[in-house]
Amino acid sequence: MTTTSPRRTRRPLAAVAAAGLLAGTALLTAAPQASAADGPQTGPAALAAAHEAATDATTLRTLSRFFAREGAVSEKAAAPRIQGGAVPVRTLSAEFVAGEPGAPVASLDYLASTAVSSDGRKASLWTLPEPGENGDWQVVNIATGDDEARYTAAGARELPGGTVFREPQIDAWYVQKGDRVLPLDQDAVRAVGKRGTTLSAYRTRVHDAYADKLPGSAYARKGEAGGYGPGAEKATGPAVAATPQAALTAGSAGGAAAALALCGATALRLRNRRRTG
Repeated sequence: MTTTSPRRTRRPLAAVAAAGLLAGTALLTAAPQASAADGPQTGPAALAAAHEAATDATTLRTLSRFFAREGAVSEKAAAPRIQGGAVPVRTLSAEFVAGEPGAPVASLDYLASTAVSSDGRKASLWTLPEPGENGDWQVVNIATGDDEARYTAAGARELPGGTVFREPQIDAWYVQKGDRVLPLDQDAVRAVGKRGTTLSAYRTRVHDAYADKLPGSAYARKGEAGGYGPGAEKATGPAVAATPQAALTAGSAGGAAAALALCGATALRLRNRRRTG
């Protein structure tokens, strides 16, 4: 079973503007897992386009500023590089929590690539598709650490071909395949035990914990902890952070702008990061 060392705070920075200018200033040892529900968003063309966005000269210059922001290295000395390919990042889905028949356990949020500075520090670049059908992707956020790539790789080792996903309410990472749900970090171990659980038992647990916080619930209408899912804005409690899921199906500039706003909401939250042992 995968173990972790004590957690540190992970701080995602601001989202980018639709024009592609970054407002803020993957390591993968196995092939990325793709869910049938993801469609072309995790296909070879999308992964290649996300990698191209991550390795763009403008992105690399912004990464130099990102790594130099605390004075650890100069912008010139940072010499960032992209390590590995883009990986799909999935989050516990509201449909699964609601108990909808056939709903997948998680839905795709974005593709992530890992950047490495000359001093060894790492950052994750979040990418989303641009509006239209040109197949281009854009970097919408940079966050410290490489959680996305590390847990994707860990999940591939634990359950090859499984779906790696995050339960953001408790910052827990899992891998699911068939009826098995296995923990990938200590938060997940606390939730489902070291040996994991069945998919049906996991559904019961998250339904009991979050079903009354779904969109349209009294909890969400009151604005407590932002409710559950995209559109949540407050970050005062255990409910899920807003995610950029909407952009994966957005077909207009307005849809993309809304998704970027959600990225911004996510970026204001502190995310815990841990290192796999």
